[in-house]
Amino acid sequence: MSAQMRGVQSAVANMPDVKLVSFTVDPQHDTPQALAAYATRYHATPGRWFFLTGSQAALEQLCRNGFKLGDVDGSLVHSTRFVLIDRHSRIRGFYTTSDDSAASRLLHDIRTLRAEKA
Repeated sequence: MSAQMRGVQSAVANMPDVKLVSFTVDPQHDTPQALAAYATRYHATPGRWFFLTGSQAALEQLCRNGFKLGDVDGSLVHSTRFVLIDRHSRIRGFYTTSDDSAASRLLHDIRTLRAEKA
């Protein structure tokens, strides 16, 4: 999934308003330092692609109620979907990473959103 996100990062390099966010599913082990190392491994552009952590409760709340992805349980099982959020914090799409067309559909939808009026 992170390798695919790296590809998305490359594809949106000329779109500075597009931000990428990855959330840990293992907050007990994924410290800010561990996530920084992970970001380095995947060549995340600072200020563009963020690797975030938080309390187990906050992550569960975010996944369940924010992204509609289900619970984070610390077992390293995570969603295999990207979620596209618009500038008004609305979910605009889900993209299953096992689908070969997911990245191209995501990029198409990013371009469509950018063309919408603010």
